[in-house]
Amino acid sequence: GDIGIKNGKILALENSGIIDESAALNIINANGLKVTPGFIDIHSHTDTGLFINPNAESKIRQGVTTEVAGQDGSSVAPKKPHFTDEEYDTDDKQWESFDDFFKLLEENKSAVNFVTFVGQGTIRRYVVGQDDRPATRDEIKQMQNLVREALEQGVFGLSSGLEYTPGSFATTEEITELCKVMKTDGGIYATHMRNEADKVLEAIEEAIAIGRGADIPVNISHLKLQGSANWHKCDQMFAIIQNANNSGTRVTMDRYPYTAFSTGLSNLFPLWAREGGTEKFLQRLENKNELDKIKAYVLLKVFGLSSWDAVLISGVDKIENKQFEGKTIQQIVDETNEDPFEFTRRLLIDERGRVSMCGFGMSEENTKRILAHPFCMVASDGSARATYGKLSEGSPHPRSYGTFPRFLGKYVRDEKIVSLPEAIRKITMLPAETLGISDRGKIAAGMFADIVCFDFDKVIDKADYVNPHQYPEGIEYVLVNGEVVIHKGEHTGKLAGKVLKRK
Repeated sequence: GDIGIKNGKILALENSGIIDESAALNIINANGLKVTPGFIDIHSHTDTGLFINPNAESKIRQGVTTEVAGQDGSSVAPKKPHFTDEEYDTDDKQWESFDDFFKLLEENKSAVNFVTFVGQGTIRRYVVGQDDRPATRDEIKQMQNLVREALEQGVFGLSSGLEYTPGSFATTEEITELCKVMKTDGGIYATHMRNEADKVLEAIEEAIAIGRGADIPVNISHLKLQGSANWHKCDQMFAIIQNANNSGTRVTMDRYPYTAFSTGLSNLFPLWAREGGTEKFLQRLENKNELDKIKAYVLLKVFGLSSWDAVLISGVDKIENKQFEGKTIQQIVDETNEDPFEFTRRLLIDERGRVSMCGFGMSEENTKRILAHPFCMVASDGSARATYGKLSEGSPHPRSYGTFPRFLGKYVRDEKIVSLPEAIRKITMLPAETLGISDRGKIAAGMFADIVCFDFDKVIDKADYVNPHQYPEGIEYVLVNGEVVIHKGEHTGKLAGKVLKRK
């Protein structure tokens, strides 16, 4: 059948008699291709990266038409002027609120639509600072007001990253109080939980308790069982989530189709060592009295994954440390004859805490089970990168380039973990419904024309951990708001994305 598009929206489908081919300015022949709604990346880290490169190369080439940012408790706003620009990777752009940021993004333009959450960690830092202490009643009120303000400006909910400071210093009750604002103002709670390893079941219970206490939906970010000692907990995990849904709290989750995660190298270190921000963390790394205690924690965490072979350095800033990118810490110390903890400590001090890593600690079997779960959406948990310019630096997790083609090619076509229609629901309609976006995520008259045409026989990821900067294959056409951004697999340079605000 045919799809007619006018003014960025789907006008009509196939044999309605409305479509007049002779009047078309542009005709795409999608014979032999699957035609689906644009993919919605429900957990993305493309926040300020669109200022660096508005083409969103590595995402749009996967078929992603909407990026959902502000994840893991960290968002672009609210921002105080003294929050440093290096944290936001933008030199010349100034903003303090979401309104400011959205305006800048609209002026800048981008190839993809942009959606964001407000981060609980960002809000806590704004009001309470970096200290490990309970918030006072007054501070909770201030934080609630910031959530309310963000919702009024168009964010889609509150995210938390409870393995990161300072968000991790909040109690369950404090987070519930912030979420209560959404009961009246709308929005969902998305959480990188307090634990994804030995205490994962307790962490799921906490996430559900917050949703139940505030009477709002919950989305568990990148649901996983980390460390082989926890791989057997899949059935228990699913049972807890099912029970919550049965008893009236909507709980969904997302996951990337890989068995390695990506985070800052500093997250191998205890929360108390990271309290107070980067300066204090680096001081503790130099403090001989603290080191034995810190090392014991780090070793426990690393051997929970398996070994130093499970920790791969994926990004550093300094030229002299670039040689370590794409190698595991074990590979590095085999060459340098250094103690692995000592190398890790030294690298963090040298790079002022800014080192990213990939960690291998998940099972393939559980990955398939989670991805196939009817409540699970597919998300990259990565940012838009490019094979050129600033965004080609480092050795990022391959998910930034490969998530959606890998899911469709490896897991759906080759391993048949779900049917193709169910796979498409997980990356289009389900995320749109979860977020409350009513005019995207389906191909129907009146919907915005975010559309992907892909070759199901060919679609596959190319990026890997050694050579991550590789675009996928098989995504032939991508339309964003009716404009052709990918044509025969190549970027047209069209910047047709919009900032989407919660109505």
